Amino acid sequence: MSFVSFEIAGQQTYGLWKDEGNWVQVPDAFQAHYPDLKSVIAADQLDALEVAIRQNGKAVTSSQARLLPVIPNPGKVFCIGLNYKTHVAETKRADSEHPAIFTRFADSLNAHNAPLPHPKETTRFDFEGELAVIIGKGGRNITQAQAFEHIAGYACFNDGTARDWQRHTHQWIPGKNFPLTGPLGPFMATRQEIPDVNQLTLESRLNGEVMQHASVADLIYTLPVIIEYLSGFTNLSPGDVIATGTPGGVGDRREPPVYMKAGDVIEVEITGLGTLRNVVSHAA
Repeated sequence: MSFVSFEIAGQQTYGLWKDEGNWVQVPDAFQAHYPDLKSVIAADQLDALEVAIRQNGKAVTSSQARLLPVIPNPGKVFCIGLNYKTHVAETKRADSEHPAIFTRFADSLNAHNAPLPHPKETTRFDFEGELAVIIGKGGRNITQAQAFEHIAGYACFNDGTARDWQRHTHQWIPGKNFPLTGPLGPFMATRQEIPDVNQLTLESRLNGEVMQHASVADLIYTLPVIIEYLSGFTNLSPGDVIATGTPGGVGDRREPPVYMKAGDVIEVEITGLGTLRNVVSHAA
């Protein structure tokens, strides 16, 4: 099943994704117990949510509501850098023994079809299409053998980056945390819907032109390795988001560079996870 978070009549809610323009809202009685999708995941009630929606859900169209990031309120957002050989090669960086980790703040996330604001502080606004993992069961010191048991589902992610701010120092966080620069969605497909992530293909398109194309099987650090490493130093919690890295083809490493500008359309498509689409807008 595929689930979404959205806002209708000024109220945040969630439900079932049917297609691009049609969703089914969770019944009020169910939401009274579980106020958001993260709380459903934490209680291991996704199956019960599906049953409740199918029995008493309310049809909603995209003209009535607007999508939110599929998890609007993650406790933690981890991002893995340099996790495809093609991207490591284009950055001319050396291989690393451990995953490169940086973090995003929850308010840097954005939604499918929402305007993607171009930070006025940069002229080097880049795209990074990625597979995102949403944690289901939390824990510390999770082994690789247990890792998939801790995954609730998957979504598309675009790690919009101000490249100049990313390189002000050796710490990447400033370039990765401008508000609303990290679209996550359009929906979360459950782990059961994606039995083998290695069969997924990721593609990023800028104004219809393919910029990135790779198999998730090409990840240097696999999902079990990432989850084991992250849970080795911190507690993973339900609803936490892990962006697993971007393949080669980013705009910053092209000759000449290709950066996003207002009016551009950026799409990230992953097999079985739909197409995350945003139009770049002028920053307020």
